[in-house]
Amino acid sequence: MTEYFAPSAPQQAEPTCPRHPDRVSYVRCQRCGRPVCPECQRPAAVGVQCVDCVAQAARASRPTRTQLGARTTAGQPMVTWTIVGICVAVWLLQQVSGRVTAEFAFLPAYAESAPWRFLTAAFLHGPIYHLLFNMYALWIVGQYLEPLLGRVRFAALYLLSALGGSVGSLLLAAPVLERGALWFTPSVGASGAVFGLFAALLVLNRHLGRSSAGIATVIVINGVIGFVVPGIAWQAHLGGAVTGAALAAVLAWAAPKQRRRLQLPLLGAVALVVVALAVVKLSTVPAQLLF
Repeated sequence: MTEYFAPSAPQQAEPTCPRHPDRVSYVRCQRCGRPVCPECQRPAAVGVQCVDCVAQAARASRPTRTQLGARTTAGQPMVTWTIVGICVAVWLLQQVSGRVTAEFAFLPAYAESAPWRFLTAAFLHGPIYHLLFNMYALWIVGQYLEPLLGRVRFAALYLLSALGGSVGSLLLAAPVLERGALWFTPSVGASGAVFGLFAALLVLNRHLGRSSAGIATVIVINGVIGFVVPGIAWQAHLGGAVTGAALAAVLAWAAPKQRRRLQLPLLGAVALVVVALAVVKLSTVPAQLLF
């Protein structure tokens, strides 16, 4: 007797993850349809996607940017926090040793022999209220400007405004040997840099069509205090504000996409002008007044 047997169907291989062939997976990527193991799965709006599709999508998507060219990020203003942390740490060192202030405060008489003082003075402070006031002002303005400009541009704005503040003190100090002359008076504080941020905010808000009514009041009050209260270096405030305004004008002009690559070189050009002003001033000072 003859019996007929139906041929058995070929056995299908179990689906395995392309990145891990030794792992069986019946879950498939919603984008490419390939099997994906738990290690390679990434949550998607519907189901999961594999790491390759997620990476491909990230490369294809263009990051959104602010009107001034900075990438939009949802993180903390890290540059602002870093500057605050440095200023607090340096102030604590000042309380431990008076040499810190003596070596890093800005004096016009030391501008040629110790040029680092142009910047280091912005991280030093006097009494605790001086530190707290400047750090509060920095935090208020920084958390607005840093996301708008991006970390690199914001850091450049702060440091160059600090430089401009010291140069303002240099330009407006008369090189004389009189007792108590500003030429031999040390100055410390982030006020010059903060006033640069204030001025930059006004310029940028005007460019963007935003209101600056609230911050304008703060700037006017601080400006008046600088001229009325003795012992405040209004020269540094003025120098920082002028520098910050110039930097912001450059950033605003170069904000369109076709000119955006010029932003950092133009910031460097402003820095060169500020340095050139200091060099010209020092070239007119008698040698005996430069230590």
